[in-house]
Amino acid sequence: MPGTVLLLAASPVGRGRLVDAASVLPVLAAVEPAVLSGTPTASVVELADPLEPQAVLSRLRAAAAAPGPLTVFVTGQLQLDRRQSLPHLALARTTAATVRYTALPWHWLREELRLRPDGTTTVVADLYADQESWRQLAERPLDTGRNIAVYGRIAPPPARRAVAAPAYMKAVATILRSGHRPPVDELHEQALARLAVEEGAGAGGRGSSGGPGLVLAAGRPAAADPHASIAAWVESGRHEEADALAARWEQDAVREHGAASEEALHWSEVRADLAMFAGDAAGSCRAWLSVAATRLAMGQGAGAVQVEAAVDRAHHQWGQIRDPERARQLGPLLAELRGRVPGRQQGALDHVRRQLRQLQTARG
Repeated sequence: MPGTVLLLAASPVGRGRLVDAASVLPVLAAVEPAVLSGTPTASVVELADPLEPQAVLSRLRAAAAAPGPLTVFVTGQLQLDRRQSLPHLALARTTAATVRYTALPWHWLREELRLRPDGTTTVVADLYADQESWRQLAERPLDTGRNIAVYGRIAPPPARRAVAAPAYMKAVATILRSGHRPPVDELHEQALARLAVEEGAGAGGRGSSGGPGLVLAAGRPAAADPHASIAAWVESGRHEEADALAARWEQDAVREHGAASEEALHWSEVRADLAMFAGDAAGSCRAWLSVAATRLAMGQGAGAVQVEAAVDRAHHQWGQIRDPERARQLGPLLAELRGRVPGRQQGALDHVRRQLRQLQTARG
């Protein structure tokens, strides 16, 4: 059946604007309707900085009544109605004092989509929250209804007097402009990976300055396996994207289970291997040293298989480092761990000490 696409980009005009939501519409509009929808044919409705919540509601209601698949791309900012503490999507005339009358209540969107058949509705969202909304989201996640697959992110408010760019939605649009729409869960992961790479580059290679915020992935199938995407990216030489996706899963595991959990350590080990595949021996060595130290701090014994393996791999990667200064920096850390975890290979600690002496002599 033909699909329907609703492109909704809204943010206040003036000092209350947190994100330049409408700036993403030209990029989305350049994508073929069938690619936006994931169906052979589709109709597209575009709403750029609408003024009245009732006008948005009427367009949303018409889109929800369409019989085929519906995809809603929504970009904007969340603000609270202070009287009822309900989240609203701010529109062009919205101010902090007029949220209740000039913004679109989020539950309107949920209710209009509630009666649609299961599996036919997808919302892709890139939202910024004001301070009040952001505090509330920590206790009360955004309710999108059980029958809607929701992907995207909610970001905290940008720095004071700054207007953010809808970077997640632009990443989605850039991927779709290739002319191919992957399954929406893969599209979501690819967009997060691209976003992490871009934020890392913008921070001078030091990594994201805050990440994507709250990740929305309520519609992710239980069988979704990021390892397949990571392996494909490594095979095609896209090492930065592979590491960015692994980093996203590592952060999720830390948030859900703790930094010393097996779930988080698994992804730390994946990232150590990814550094090796990318030719970053020093980065791989440092990551394995961190994994080994964490496992020891958890109370795992020096003879535990996973502890020994981490130190052995750190040792191997240290031997592959071609920059003498980086090898000198990591050598004492490796020697300290080798003293605690001698491993099965006889003379491993002596080997590290001997190599360190040679490095020091070469520098002198």
